[in-house]
Amino acid sequence: MERRTIGAAALDVGAVGLGCMPMNWAYSASQRRGDRSLRTVHAALDAGVSLLDTADMYGPFTNELLVGRALKERRAEAFVSTKCGLLVGDQHVVANGRPGYVRRACDASLRRLQTDVIDLYQLHRADPEVPVEETWGAMADLVSAGKVRALGFCAVGARATRRGGASHLHEGTIRQLERVQQVFPVSAVEAELSVWSPEALERLLPWCEARGVGFLAAMPLGNGFLTGTLTPGGGFEPDDPRARHPRFTAEMMAANQPLVAGLRRVAARHGAEVTPAQVALAWALAQGPHVIPIPGAKREVWAVENARAAELVLTAADLAEIARLPAPRGSWD
Repeated sequence: MERRTIGAAALDVGAVGLGCMPMNWAYSASQRRGDRSLRTVHAALDAGVSLLDTADMYGPFTNELLVGRALKERRAEAFVSTKCGLLVGDQHVVANGRPGYVRRACDASLRRLQTDVIDLYQLHRADPEVPVEETWGAMADLVSAGKVRALGFCAVGARATRRGGASHLHEGTIRQLERVQQVFPVSAVEAELSVWSPEALERLLPWCEARGVGFLAAMPLGNGFLTGTLTPGGGFEPDDPRARHPRFTAEMMAANQPLVAGLRRVAARHGAEVTPAQVALAWALAQGPHVIPIPGAKREVWAVENARAAELVLTAADLAEIARLPAPRGSWD
């Protein structure tokens, strides 16, 4: 697989990563299978994927434990990214950016991951009660202590601000990034980027490119919609958040089918085995050499299919056709 670098530290990773969250967090509990998930991680590593993206809140904690089982056997092949800063309670999630908590959270993640160093430690959310510089300073101390190699900053919760329009979507994140850059270099920013959520292209992606910061494209398959495997009106299990999501109503899924149809047309030009999901990932890769999509996967076949997207090179005509596709319809809120 093609290799790409993250940040000024030039951390080397495969061009396509693996989002581990869906294996045991956020989606339907009935789809969670520990052994199957472990096989999925191994299949991804076999296919050249190295970046494994997790967080202490996923589960909580169980996702890191799962990744740790794989790292115990194959640490040298993996680049592990995990996160701190969010606590999961009963029906709620709260931010905690206190320096003491950050230090304890890192030590706990190291134990669960069965490793002595975290390659990329990310701030999941800034705590509104703690100056972000204090949180980031504590994370920088972890680098000095040899527990962490590089630091990242997540902006994946920006959907709630979309009422201000795309031009305002990431302004708050950028202001925070400018502040923490004065404390310790940001190696990577993780934020949503896909064909049906391209807002990061306007301000956030250029900010990263101009500063040599890696960009981890979260949800590059649009929560599964861009794979073309979801049927409008097919329904979701009650505990799947897409069952309550405005973009996943039968009406909105039908209205957004032209996006999937466009990806299918591009895929067909590259061969019968190429899928819409691979085109969606290739589109993300084409947004810059510092972009690493991290699609989630729960099954081996999907992890391998996603990894092979790194071999797909879209032409200028392909990218132009995708750019002409209708704008996504439906609110995220």
